[in-house]
Amino acid sequence: MIGHQLGGRYEVIERVGGGGMALVYKAQDLLLNRNVAIKVLRQQFVHDEEFIRRFRREAQSAASLSHPNVVSIYDVGQEDDVHYIVMEYVEGKNLNEIIKERAPLQVDEAVHIASQIADALDHAHHNQIIHRDIKPHNILIGRNGRVKVTDFGIARAVTSTTITQTGSVVGSVHYFSPEHAKGIVTGEKSDLYSLGIVLYQMLTGQLPFLGESPISVALKHLQEEFDEPRKFNPLIPQSVENVILKSMRKNPQERYQSAKEMQNDLETCLLPERRNESKVDFPDEDDIDQTRVMPAIKPEPRGMTSTGTMPVMDTDTDENSSKPKKKNWKKPTLLISLTLLILVAMVAVVWYVKGMLVVPEVTVPNVVNQTEEKARELLEAEGLVVSNDVIRQYQENVEPGMVFDQSRDAGDVVKKGTEVQLSVGAEKTKTPMIDVKGDSYTEAVKRLTALGFKEDQIKRKDDFSNEVPSGSVISQTPGVNEEVDPDVDEIELTVSKGAETVKMPDLKNHTRSEAEQMLKEKGLVLGQVQEESSYTVEQGKVTQQWPVEAGADVSPGDKITIFISTGYPDQALEYPFNINVSPKEVGKNSKIRITYEDARGKNQEWGTRTINSAQVLTIPLVLAPNENGAVSVYRDGKFLDTYVVSYSEAKNGTVNVPSIDPEQSTQAPPANTPDPGNGDNGNGNGNSDGNVDNGGETDPGSTPVDGEGDSQEGDTSAMKTDKGPGKHKEDTKKGVINASGRP
Repeated sequence: MIGHQLGGRYEVIERVGGGGMALVYKAQDLLLNRNVAIKVLRQQFVHDEEFIRRFRREAQSAASLSHPNVVSIYDVGQEDDVHYIVMEYVEGKNLNEIIKERAPLQVDEAVHIASQIADALDHAHHNQIIHRDIKPHNILIGRNGRVKVTDFGIARAVTSTTITQTGSVVGSVHYFSPEHAKGIVTGEKSDLYSLGIVLYQMLTGQLPFLGESPISVALKHLQEEFDEPRKFNPLIPQSVENVILKSMRKNPQERYQSAKEMQNDLETCLLPERRNESKVDFPDEDDIDQTRVMPAIKPEPRGMTSTGTMPVMDTDTDENSSKPKKKNWKKPTLLISLTLLILVAMVAVVWYVKGMLVVPEVTVPNVVNQTEEKARELLEAEGLVVSNDVIRQYQENVEPGMVFDQSRDAGDVVKKGTEVQLSVGAEKTKTPMIDVKGDSYTEAVKRLTALGFKEDQIKRKDDFSNEVPSGSVISQTPGVNEEVDPDVDEIELTVSKGAETVKMPDLKNHTRSEAEQMLKEKGLVLGQVQEESSYTVEQGKVTQQWPVEAGADVSPGDKITIFISTGYPDQALEYPFNINVSPKEVGKNSKIRITYEDARGKNQEWGTRTINSAQVLTIPLVLAPNENGAVSVYRDGKFLDTYVVSYSEAKNGTVNVPSIDPEQSTQAPPANTPDPGNGDNGNGNGNSDGNVDNGGETDPGSTPVDGEGDSQEGDTSAMKTDKGPGKHKEDTKKGVINASGRP
């Protein structure tokens, strides 16, 4: 095909792409002196008349489109078995290549691309053309950034045939709308569903539905919900996710009503006032799953009227028809005589012509293993005609020039003049090696086996490559256009393992500078730096990393986004929770252990203190709105109780200080106990009889109290897990907690 002229005008320069339906070549328009793209229908479709008819009709229909975001169609033609379409040539890449190289794309870039696609679809829909095959492979991005949608109308021809006829339909199943997968009529909203998937893929780098076969993927379009894109890319604003959610509704009625409506939404979704809008909401059930019963239409019988009755025939007879007429005997006799003469003449002519048309029959001779010249002599001697279309083919055990097959078997009885086609041995010729670099390994093997190679002749070697995507061919031996013999030669393909990977470090709880240095050591690049509040990570340190977690494989040069903590959220409430504790027996040591849970997490250890007199312990809690904190107390290894502290009570100052009484509650408390809350026991170094686990120093969070257990002014009472707020425990048994705050 390369170097060939189509239509006497388009000179083919090189192959630039192809799919399951056609191959695409770059060509020179010799008349207008410009580059064009020529799409040539694959040979397996050239004999499908219905396919050809639809292909040409839809291509001609698409040629009527004129829009800056639509690839222009210049010409449609046929030369022998070559059916082709001449289109605008776009310098750049298709969107599928861009997604493979650097997905997820920046949000503003992806939205800009989707908006241009929607504009192109709006123009096509106004011209009654449905694309039906919107996917990244059919979206071209020029070097100036302009989007060009291609293959308008051609998808209609493809989808009218069976899935088994072309791989391009199967390859598009990831972008099918549910109604497309069902095989029912598709319309404008099917294109919008496919565009939603393209936007999803641009922003996440992956498809919403995957499966082991095209049928399993189609069923997921019909039956399953997809993971929302913000799950994979938290940088997507809610307004942009809403566009995807609406365009990908299974019920077409819940999608955008037109491409223009979707484009308008895309053009405004990044405005500051929309970025954090509420998530779009939809009804639970989709109308598309409802079965519609259509009435049967029965054709009327041929010749019937609209009422189903036969036309009434006129049955009246001539009033004189019953009158007797006088018979004329001479005329019938003459008529019979003439008829007999004509019949005799006709029979004579038939016999004469039959004798002239009879062709003698002959027996076909055996010419296998004869030279071509000798075979011709033998066949022509019997009155047979040797076809000029001689099949010349290499056969392993046949000498060149010798006949190894004949279209009419020896011994067949045929008419003289019957044509016989000969198959003659030929010299073995080598084949120019094709270029499979850049193809996936599977596609390369498929093309090589079609050339005549067996799979065991194709050797694979894997290697890292920063330029070639994983699974694609980096290099080949023999090289392109080298002569090869598919029967004996071996092919070596070097297949990319992708870029050499490193393990992603754990950046959490590190400062920005520390994280940047850790990335640099791995050959990675610090991308965006976002800020977010956090209950668990202190201010100025990393809360999360994206798009990969620690331990995952990443390629050197990859960009990593980090999120830095700004401290607690504005709504957070830091609350010092006070609790009065006493030893089991006054004057004897008891170990008090405190655990707590709050917005920072569960099962947190506050610590253990050894006391021999009543003290106030302060547990610093951080509370989140609409959530409770809880403090659990253990004495000498025995669980006593849990106190629940609500956000609202803590904020309003209505929490009472609970107390843990000694088991012998009637024993008098130690004298000279300092005033609660002053952190001093009168001698400046804590209670003289008390011990603590921190080296003998009184913990700043513990304060001795008087024996009455009076709470400080403004202190609040804790809620108990088994009591409502404000209810006081009536049980005064030894060793239990008095929710009133008094022992």
